[in-house]
Amino acid sequence: MMTEQTLSPEIAQRLSEASALRQSGQVSEAISAYRSVLAEAPNLPDSWYNLGWLLRRAGDPQQAIEAYDKALALDIKDPEEVHLNRGVIFADDMNSPDRAVEAYRSALTLNPDFLQARFNLANSLEDLGDRDGAVAEYRTLLEYNPRETEPLARLANLSTVKSADDGLVIRLESERSRPEISKASKASLEFALGRLLDQVGEYDRAFEAFKTANFASSAARHANSPKYDPARHDAQVSTLLEVGIPATPAVFKPTPIQPVFIVGQFRSGSTLLEQILSSHSAVATGGELGLLPSLAGQHLSPYPQSLSTLSYEMATKLREAYLHGLKQRVPNAAGIVTDKRPDNFYHVGLILRLFPDAKILHTVRDPRDTCLSNYFLHLSHQQPHALTLPHLGHQYRAYQRVMAHWKDIAPDKILDVDYDVLVQNPEAEIRKALDFLNLPFEPACLDFQNSDAPVKTASVWQVREPLYQRSSGRWRNYESHLGPLLEALND
Repeated sequence: MMTEQTLSPEIAQRLSEASALRQSGQVSEAISAYRSVLAEAPNLPDSWYNLGWLLRRAGDPQQAIEAYDKALALDIKDPEEVHLNRGVIFADDMNSPDRAVEAYRSALTLNPDFLQARFNLANSLEDLGDRDGAVAEYRTLLEYNPRETEPLARLANLSTVKSADDGLVIRLESERSRPEISKASKASLEFALGRLLDQVGEYDRAFEAFKTANFASSAARHANSPKYDPARHDAQVSTLLEVGIPATPAVFKPTPIQPVFIVGQFRSGSTLLEQILSSHSAVATGGELGLLPSLAGQHLSPYPQSLSTLSYEMATKLREAYLHGLKQRVPNAAGIVTDKRPDNFYHVGLILRLFPDAKILHTVRDPRDTCLSNYFLHLSHQQPHALTLPHLGHQYRAYQRVMAHWKDIAPDKILDVDYDVLVQNPEAEIRKALDFLNLPFEPACLDFQNSDAPVKTASVWQVREPLYQRSSGRWRNYESHLGPLLEALND
């Protein structure tokens, strides 16, 4: 079998060039170079591995999996790393946490001490609703390293306590005080502590924990992470509102897939709505997709101004690219497929350009509950407004202006689904949403907690329960702390 040591000088040189292209970040060029090498020397496991790594970054998860499988078939060194990478693709790119679980377990069979695979396994078990399995894996991780903060925080987020004297609360309070832990670790512990204190009605202490968590999260941000600038955000929104929609929409080739977009604010009930719809026999769920922001960023600069001059040819190309990405995420889907990305409310103009007949479900909730829930959540660095109450209120007001704009332009394409109404009168609100989608009511939608659709958001455990009303009006528990938020919301 040909190895890197037995390659001809010509192929060895091409392999060196492929490696240099990969290291310099020239993804498409490196992919072509590795394919050229492997066409003549197909028995190079490391090259298949590198090709798989590149293909994932190029947005082709299926071919990345095939390349990784080739590397495994050729007995690559450290195969557990390949299984880990396969698991990440299944979990993050292909909406298949069950296959991710298989991949992580394969890695752990080869190397039981592979802690990253065990952590990812626990995370995928959460996505599947296997609380006991996830808890067991987090406990195992803590046996390896009792001072590891993230497994402890995750364990706390899966736990229920009855008093502030619970051992888990005490442990979190102890660990968060260690001076040597990083700001990111402190943020995770404080968010978890706040959640447990909220459970037992210790609202003042809970708020202090969440406040500290957001401060630590802000301090942990990378220098190049986006910062929330209210004036800049207002300018971006103003630019967005200036972009109209053509009076005569384009006519595209019919497709067997009908994407339905769920937009709104994070923590406004979008995951709950998607889980309800996933229980319908005619609906498949795509989860929280990044396809629209990615297409806008890659092909529509300057965005959103370029929407006003978007050609039919480019719109067709982007539409096909979106559908290709959707099929990779939900391979066997036909009919309605949900794309639940709340902040796609910024991209409703793009949606209506690419899918003139699109249905858009807009989840709404009491602004005070919505903003507070975001403040209590460890969001990604891409949501910098959630770190302070004034910025949360400011961003919410901007979001309201954007949605009012879209509803003025395309009122028949957008339906509000009210979280607070949904939890009080579920059947009526579900029927309203299904009527909007031209679907018949199915009783299974009322038993959504039994759906086996994977959930990858912070609402994973809430939507595994029957509907409850305890989150409506939750802000009142913290009213004495919310002056800056209430002022911003009323500004």
